[in-house]
Amino acid sequence: MAKTRSKYVCQNCGYQSPKGFGRCPNCGQFNTMVEEIVEVSKPAAGRRPTGPTRIAPQRLNEISGDVGERLFIPLEEFNRVLGGGIVPGSIILLGGEPGVGKSSLLLQVCALIAQSIGTVLYVSGEESARQIKMRADRFHIESDEMFLLTETNLSTIFEEVRQINPAVLIIDSIQTMYIEEHESSPGSVTQVRECASRLQHLAKSSGMSVFLVGHVTKEGSIAGPRVLEHIVDTVLYLEGDPFQAYRLLRSVKNRFGATSEVGVFEMSSDGMTEVPNPSEVFLAERVVNAPGSAIAITMEGTRPLLVELQSLTSPTAFGNPRRTPNGVDMNRLLLISAVLSKRVGLRLHEQDIFVNVIGGLKVDEPASDLAMAAAMASSYFDQPVPADVALVGEVGLSGELRAVGQLTARLNEAVKLGFKRVIIPRLRRKLEALPPGLKLVEARSLAEALSVAVPREGKTS
Repeated sequence: MAKTRSKYVCQNCGYQSPKGFGRCPNCGQFNTMVEEIVEVSKPAAGRRPTGPTRIAPQRLNEISGDVGERLFIPLEEFNRVLGGGIVPGSIILLGGEPGVGKSSLLLQVCALIAQSIGTVLYVSGEESARQIKMRADRFHIESDEMFLLTETNLSTIFEEVRQINPAVLIIDSIQTMYIEEHESSPGSVTQVRECASRLQHLAKSSGMSVFLVGHVTKEGSIAGPRVLEHIVDTVLYLEGDPFQAYRLLRSVKNRFGATSEVGVFEMSSDGMTEVPNPSEVFLAERVVNAPGSAIAITMEGTRPLLVELQSLTSPTAFGNPRRTPNGVDMNRLLLISAVLSKRVGLRLHEQDIFVNVIGGLKVDEPASDLAMAAAMASSYFDQPVPADVALVGEVGLSGELRAVGQLTARLNEAVKLGFKRVIIPRLRRKLEALPPGLKLVEARSLAEALSVAVPREGKTS
């Protein structure tokens, strides 16, 4: 007979221990250690344990089929994030905050796949078929090749998959699925791990592409064990401010393409619509010649984006001045303000500083340092940055400007949007193909760059 033993698993991070704790030693959360019963079976004498399936080794040159084949859907922003399309047999995990639009986006993707590729099975464990139909009617979706199934038992889902044999399977969400062999409740670490493993085996053995929707924790990471992200081939995050109409689909892991790719969508009453030129959209409401505003040229994967950084400095009424970032890293804001105080001479220790990225974007690239510094200096001196100037460059602790990568692509994007001058770090070698009509202003230090971007008139330090 199989022996049983118990172990305690943290439902937040997946930490396992032979004994329970009131507080998880790994993540520090309280009351998350749950006891699980594990059966340990001993193989019969003279018999070797075997896996679920046995696949004979193949010679690399004998593997048939087009290994570079991808399934293209008529949604260019979605294809971009996946690296050019859906790879057959891949398993993709989509996470995001509640209400950000994960189910809406996948429902539209289902309809496009059903129109251009083949049959799609959409399995929902959170909504009824009538509720999904209501959303489909609102998005004007009609398709005979799209099947809906409201089920949480994975064995029942596999039976329907064998009958329908879809090209793409969508599970919404993985935290609602369960396997009867395990007594733990749906959403537990064991259920999520085992369900994901069986879906991975289904995708690899049949060539069917599988999409999984994952919940996120309060910290913003996908709920469940960390092994869930290791099992899948691609991890996507749908981000966006709930008070903004724009959503960013970001790739953080991709075995078949570049990571950090971003697709931009706009949420409307008709669903998600792709934004082909996001830089133009983000700068559409820009107020020209307003103090405290600067344009940064950032890279999201292989795509250059021009975003507006706004800053406001005001005398503090307290002993410790405030530093409030929105869309930028707090440590980066502290670094730039310290360099401006020490190397440029701005008395920012007496100022509250607020920095905001327009459009609900999150800018983490060091190449936006110079634009952030220019926006802060512009607000401090109450002098606007010229409307035709964009900035790109990383700021060092000594106040020097350091070079950034993919400069040619950044400059081409700036020219498309009508910018005439770009302030950049001093180049070691000249660019081979400079975009026509663009003037490069090279600066060796932050003070030299600010002398061009922010004229020293009015307020002085």
